[in-house]
Amino acid sequence: MPSDQSTWLVAVPLDGDADGVHQELAAKLASSSKPPAASLAPFPIPSFKTGTLESLIALSEDLPKHDAFFTATVAKAVDTLRSLLNNDPAKLALHVQVNDRSVDAYLLDSWHWNDGRYGVQRPLRDMLDVLNKEMTSVDNTLKTKLAGYNLAKGSLVQMQRKKTGNLSVRSLVDVVRAEHFIGESEYMETLLVAVPKNLVKDWHARYERLAALVVPRSSTLIAADDEYALFNVVVFKKAHDEFVQRCREHKYIVRDFTFTEDALEKQREELAQADTVEKELWTELVQLARTHFSEAFQLLVHLKVLRAFVESVLRYGLPASYVGLVVKPEPKATKRTLATLQAQFAYLGRRANPAKGKVGGGGAEDFGGEYQALLEQEYFDFVLFEVPWIVL
Repeated sequence: MPSDQSTWLVAVPLDGDADGVHQELAAKLASSSKPPAASLAPFPIPSFKTGTLESLIALSEDLPKHDAFFTATVAKAVDTLRSLLNNDPAKLALHVQVNDRSVDAYLLDSWHWNDGRYGVQRPLRDMLDVLNKEMTSVDNTLKTKLAGYNLAKGSLVQMQRKKTGNLSVRSLVDVVRAEHFIGESEYMETLLVAVPKNLVKDWHARYERLAALVVPRSSTLIAADDEYALFNVVVFKKAHDEFVQRCREHKYIVRDFTFTEDALEKQREELAQADTVEKELWTELVQLARTHFSEAFQLLVHLKVLRAFVESVLRYGLPASYVGLVVKPEPKATKRTLATLQAQFAYLGRRANPAKGKVGGGGAEDFGGEYQALLEQEYFDFVLFEVPWIVL
């Protein structure tokens, strides 16, 4: 049963008039319900070079693997845009487009194979290699840009956290001032200590005895928040390590901080620069993800058409001339749409036997074992492949 969250690409052998097949099926879909159970449009399948039966079977085994990769790359581009646009469906709809058109418009409005980029005269294997090479390039470029943006965003978030955390972790350049320090001294230094609120009394009673060379009555309260109080204290430099160790034992946090007059301005400049870089990379990544989604979706659809052709040749044999249709079932009408398709193309059950035709000069009767088992597989009397909907 095809998914009710996908658009279907259907292929059947061409018997006479392609327009007639489309019109007849459209009439039946319209008569099955009001409004019609599905949107329907022609989807021309080129007459590729078929090659040999062995090559077609090898392709039929490889194509599903490429299909999974192509589908995942399209989904990755959508997820990237969704994350960048804060999961806003309206904004996402403006960017998840194919050549500045909606996905539905691309599929249902005069779709055609891009012969300029993927000439149909080349062998099918070469065609697949070209499609895969382009999709790999799309995937790698998006990965690289996304990694660069995430690095810049992480740096910005880290700087912002330093301004918003508690006094045990946040930046202190906008908290302390020059008068909180003793200035340059050959023997003494000022340390900053974040003390948990519930240990402030303990700090006042204990700090002078934490090490042998602590200047008495040198500690003053600089700032406080809901969790910590920040004190300065003057110690002799040779007692530094001992004092820090004793503070750690009593759950006081000695902040690693060196005061400079221009520290605050430097921090502001670094934050502004990080913010600018993040915004620039965000803009670049949004544009890149938009472009790459368009490219990736077109590559995915071209791959689906290639699969439809290979499957049709294996099922129906030569001549390799097939009618393509794109079907988008309406919500809750999937079963009804499928039933209409099955009834319309039931006659193909007699033709879906590759042994009746010849591919590349050799009949299927020349092949047995695993090939024969593969050739006999089918799900419907018609060929059907799905293009997942882009859920906004």
